Amino acid sequence: MHTTRSGPGTVARTRRSQLFRLKPVDAIVAQHEEDGGHGLRRSMSLWQLTALSIGATLGTGIFVILGEAVPLAGPAVVLGFVLAAVTALFSALSYAELAGSIPVSGSSYSYTYATMGELVAWVCGWCLMLEYGVSVAAVAVGWGAYIDDLASNTVGAVLPAALSAPPGDGGVVNIPAIVVVLLAMALLLRGTSESARVNAAMVVLKVGVLLFFCAVAFTAFRAGNLAPFVPMGLAGVTAAASQAFFSYIGFDAASTAGDEARDARRDLPRAIMLSLLVVTVVYCLVALSAVGAVPWQQISGSDAALADVLSLATGQTWTAVLLSIGAVVAIASVVLTVLYGQTRILYAMSRDGLVPPVFSKVSARRRIPVANTVIVSVLIALLAGLVPLGELANATSIGTLFAFALVNVGVVILRRTRPDLPRTFRTPLYPVTPVLGVLFCVLLMFGLGASTWVVFVGWMLLGLAVYLGYGYRRSALRTGA
Repeated sequence: MHTTRSGPGTVARTRRSQLFRLKPVDAIVAQHEEDGGHGLRRSMSLWQLTALSIGATLGTGIFVILGEAVPLAGPAVVLGFVLAAVTALFSALSYAELAGSIPVSGSSYSYTYATMGELVAWVCGWCLMLEYGVSVAAVAVGWGAYIDDLASNTVGAVLPAALSAPPGDGGVVNIPAIVVVLLAMALLLRGTSESARVNAAMVVLKVGVLLFFCAVAFTAFRAGNLAPFVPMGLAGVTAAASQAFFSYIGFDAASTAGDEARDARRDLPRAIMLSLLVVTVVYCLVALSAVGAVPWQQISGSDAALADVLSLATGQTWTAVLLSIGAVVAIASVVLTVLYGQTRILYAMSRDGLVPPVFSKVSARRRIPVANTVIVSVLIALLAGLVPLGELANATSIGTLFAFALVNVGVVILRRTRPDLPRTFRTPLYPVTPVLGVLFCVLLMFGLGASTWVVFVGWMLLGLAVYLGYGYRRSALRTGA
């Protein structure tokens, strides 16, 4: 009688195969289509999906990060935004292809599950918690800075530092940051259609405000403010690009709405590319007009940089007031849309058993994940109120770059393993484009400081512990649930 021995080597190989077990594309799509009337409601049009990505992106960096990126490169911060845009473009092309091939909620988490296996998908999803969850908190902190600027220019008073800044920035708790997160939560709980309509209106407003800024700033443009153009050299441009990349985070937000798009295969790729085009043009115009209107040294370190530029360039307070009003509304839309994206990623991970089932419970009446939205919003509100902006932004950037690199690799793998898969969008110049996407992501990751890497490695180790302690044992792919 023949018996099969199962030694330590066999057990180790079995565990490795389970860690990297793929969830087939057909199974992912079928699972989301089987929801029928019990899952999320498909109600979002191409315009609403595009507005979702623009809403999640436009304003995040220009309104908040410009003051931190300018000291790194001087006037060449414009090149930093261009380099960050090129990096985002390579990844956007890969996102567009995968979104058209795997049209479900979950963004790059779902894409890596289909191409690189469960452990890599978990790592990607854990990074997305930095990209989405932490960036909401970072943007909320910037929203508070514009609230203070608006109050100063209108009523001549601001909130005490203890109530408008987190510990480490001279305060105790950032009340405005907490408030904007909770307001976004309240709107999301009303339903996806309502949130999408409000966001679309906010997008129109924020584009108008930024075009107003450019029109005013270009009237004060002085070529001498651009000299010397690259005072910190190429290293400064790379460092500024690493910082400015935070302002492009969110163009992939449409990919988190795969279960709520009316025609996901057709509209998701279009929404991703259209949103990146609009954002890049606006960012480059704003950055150029800002450093041309006033000496770059006067922009450095300001959390409300654009309002300060208008005040310095025109000597008038009303322009800064108008910009601050626009910024308050515009940044609120970033909080709304990115918070939405985080809840949908957790929804997808919960369906796969990797996070608790409470995150995938959908309200029968409103067809939204109510408990998921409340839990995430409260945690992010606490984070926004208690953590300084700089560390939040840097941690977000490195997590996002890592996730983007995985998406580019996923395109290459899926082209080789599933050449027959229907694709509504194909990345041009394949395989050069996704390879460059990986290289540019790595370049910008190494442009971030050592402290950011320490935070990132610590976050990854924590994520690995959570996966081994919970997700590995409860994975639906392993248990057959």
